Amino acid sequence: MKRIALTGNIGCGKSTVGSILRELGAYVFDADRVIHTFYEKGHPVWEEVVRTFGEGILDREGNIDRKKLARVVFEDEEKLRKLEEITHRALYEYLEREFSKLPEEAIAVVEASLLIEKGTYKRYDKTIVVYAPYEVCRERALKKGFSEEDFEKRWRKQMLIEEKVKYADFVIDNSNGLERTREQVREVFERIKEDP
Repeated sequence: MKRIALTGNIGCGKSTVGSILRELGAYVFDADRVIHTFYEKGHPVWEEVVRTFGEGILDREGNIDRKKLARVVFEDEEKLRKLEEITHRALYEYLEREFSKLPEEAIAVVEASLLIEKGTYKRYDKTIVVYAPYEVCRERALKKGFSEEDFEKRWRKQMLIEEKVKYADFVIDNSNGLERTREQVREVFERIKEDP
């Protein structure tokens, strides 16, 4: 099985690339989506997060409200580190369980923002970085509903995209329209399949 890291900054289009890879036959795991499932009431991660940050982060149903949680942790480096410690540990355990169910010839892709910043890209056979310039990323994030302030906070927590591409085995430029992106993804996928 080949393990591939898929990363890039907020608004660059990681999910778009992830869904094209899925269409091509890769098994794609979106780290954010997986972590969101941990935030449902009763999950062991839910219990640990509520114990750590208090009930002020819950919604009416008792699930963790991600916006409330983000407000708490993005104001405080130590709290953010603690949250990442809890969620990342659970994420890696989950991924290992899922990987063990896949066929030997599978290409497993993990899509996540901070793989390079955290050094966890080293766990993978290859790293794909999705590139788009700051202005394009900002515009996309605002269209998605992020506030200007939210976008800036998240952007500053990430390595500059120009730095990030230096760690890549493959770079996909997602700033020239979907068709061009699709071509690049197909090309990269073929190269990964052919790699011994």
